[in-house]
This record gives sequence, structure tokens and C-alpha cells, in this order.
Amino acid sequence: MTVLLFIAGVLFMLVGLGVSIALHELGHIIPAKAFGVRVGQYMIGFGPTLWSKKIGETEYGFKALPLGGFISIAGMYPPSPEVDGRKKRVWSTLVQDAREQNDETISEAGDRTLYRRATWRRVVVMLGGPFMNLLLAVAIFSGLLSGIGVMSSTTTVATVSECVVPAGTERTACEPGDEPTPAADAGLKPGDTITAVDGTAVSTFDEASAIIRDHADETIRVDIVRDGSAKTLEITPILAENEYTNADGELVTGEVGFVGFSPTSERVKQPLWAGAQQAGDNIVAVGEVIVQLPVKLYDIAVDLVTGQERDPDGPISVIGVGRIAGEVAATEAPVIDRAAFLLNILGAVNIALMMFNLIPLLPLDGGHVAVALWDGIKRLFAKLTGRADPKPADATRLVPVTLVVVVLMIGMGALLFAADIFNPVDLFGQ
Repeated sequence: MTVLLFIAGVLFMLVGLGVSIALHELGHIIPAKAFGVRVGQYMIGFGPTLWSKKIGETEYGFKALPLGGFISIAGMYPPSPEVDGRKKRVWSTLVQDAREQNDETISEAGDRTLYRRATWRRVVVMLGGPFMNLLLAVAIFSGLLSGIGVMSSTTTVATVSECVVPAGTERTACEPGDEPTPAADAGLKPGDTITAVDGTAVSTFDEASAIIRDHADETIRVDIVRDGSAKTLEITPILAENEYTNADGELVTGEVGFVGFSPTSERVKQPLWAGAQQAGDNIVAVGEVIVQLPVKLYDIAVDLVTGQERDPDGPISVIGVGRIAGEVAATEAPVIDRAAFLLNILGAVNIALMMFNLIPLLPLDGGHVAVALWDGIKRLFAKLTGRADPKPADATRLVPVTLVVVVLMIGMGALLFAADIFNPVDLFGQ
């Protein structure tokens, strides 16, 4: 059964990634067609074609290697300039090959090419894919946070500690002579719901706990509801060393007011804007990883060689994502918790796809945006200075740089694949 659940988790993530890639490419094709640009192909995957069907002028299909997707947009670059017959270098040959492929799309499209469109339209077409990943991530996070909810500690009491266990001991049972906890001494019972502490209404355990921590050795009023009836208890928190979550969300240890009870937990549905906030938090986190990517990759290589535990916040490959998804699905947690974790991973993956594609290097979407903006800047400068419109930027000249980027991406992928196979991220302490 565990193996089947593991496989189910992997399949869920593979399907989720496939949908994410398909929607990413759809984000390009919709504005391209809306702006009258010819789109010759819409393919999911790379390599040999497994299935395809031509609808109108566009061929839709699936290829053998499900490692991404692409669409063929006519005239990404201007037509090739005239070339002489002199012997070409390797780089020149690569540039000319790219130009010839681009020329083929132009010959089929006529004036319906991307490079002829206004700068803002070109930018919209190229940002459509990352934007679609952002929309999908927000939708996933919104469904997760506002639909399923987040496990949160409530103001309902789950257990009350009978005594204060001396600091530095590992025992959990009470012994004769142990001091009763303030909660037990005041008569707080499991099932009580705290509504106010020291005159301040509370709706979460964190709010109640924060007030209690600040009132060590002070008697405070605690309003509760027990069996439908409102009651007020007087509790005097004692000063004790305890773990708690501070205002920054960090788990810290310190001497604070302590009463000795634990709360119940339940799923609390968040407001509708929580999904967008979660996406924003993920954007910041992924951005930090991208900025530190060379260092992160070096650390992963070192950990792979030495066998040290990997940083769980570092980059991982599709293999790593699938492995984590399988492990989550195979745990003994409630089904709803496992589903929530898987959805959270899929949302984070879409943010990662968006952010990575926005890197301003060809062949990534961000590189094409940079070329379009450079074109726009040149045209604006020519207009302001009364000059004729300059020729469109010929991005095929950047093919050598693009090839270097591709090689680096392949190297990064190979490193992450190897690390995720031989030294995977351990989220569960296995």
C-alpha cells in the first residue's frame, strides 16, 4: 500500500507539472493569436512527436520527453541580412542556422510576425507564460488556504498540565511535591474556550499566549465558555523558561509567563487574499534562491560528494519534486493534510517556473523580453532625436551566448538530477 501511495504522489506531481507547462505555453499562444501573430506549433515535451493534430494553422501535440514545452511563433526576429560567401566560423554558422529557421517561419506568416508588433505586444506575448504560472499558483494557494484552510491552534483547551515539571528534567509525569500549574490551580479544563485574557478579546491561541507571556506573577482575568456558559477565572502566570513563537514567527526559548495548557488545532479558512500573499512570499523566497544560485549549486555539489545533509531550501530537480511528493503521499498523516502538502508543492513549483523564466537571458522568456525592450528603447530614442526608425534588434546574433546559457542549464540540471538521486533532500528525517 505504501508503494502504491508513493507512486500516486509521484503521478500527481507529474500530471501537475504537465498541466503547469501546458498552461505556461498557453499563456504565450493566447496573446500571440490575439495580436494576429502566426503560431505554427504548440508542443508539450521535446524529442520525437508521440501525437499531434493540426487545428487551423497550428499543430498541437505531445513529444516523448516531458521536460518542458514550446510554441513556434512566426518571426521572433527580423529576416536574415544579406551574407557574403566567405568561410564562416562555428559561431557564424550557428547564427546563420538560427536565422534560417526564423526565416522559414516568416515565409509562412507574411506580415503576421512577432518582430513587427509593437514593443508592448511583444512583451505581453513573452510574459504570458510566466503570468499564467503566477495565476495558477495564486489559484492553488487560494484553494489551499481559503478552501481547505490552515492548521491553526485555537483558543479551545485540549489538555491542562497538572504540575510544573522542574526545568532541566526529562520526566513528563507529576511527582509528589510538584507545584500545580496556574491553569490547573485556577480550574481551567479541557474543552474550555478562552474568549478574553486580561480584558482583551482573543480569537487565536497566539493572541492569548502573547498576553499571558507578558503577565508573569500577575493575576489576570481569563474569560472562558464552558458547556455553553460564560465563566471568568483568575490565573496567575508563573515565570518559567518556555518555547514560544515570537512576533517574527520564529520559535525561541525564554523566561515568560506560563500557565500550563495546550490548545486544540483545526483547519481555519483564510481570507481570499491569502493566496496572493502566499504567492508573494514564494516569489521573494525563490528570488533569493536565484540570486544565490551559483553558491547554492556549489553547496549541492559539495554535499553530493561528501554526503552531507542538503539544504531543504535549495533548488531541486523534477526528480526531487517527484520524490518528495511520493514521500508525502505515503505518510500516515490524514488524507487532507497530505493533499494540502502536495498542493502547496505544486503552487511553489509554479512560482519557481515563473521566476526562472523571467531571468533576462536567452532562451528564457526574460531574455526575449529584454530584446523587445531594447528594441523599444532604440525606437523611442530615434523618435525623440528625430531620426529614422532603427532596424529591429537581431537576437540571432546572441546565439553563441544563448548556447552557453543552454549548456549551463544542462549542467545545472545534471547536477540536480544526480543530487536528487544520490543525496536527496530529507524533509522527514528518514
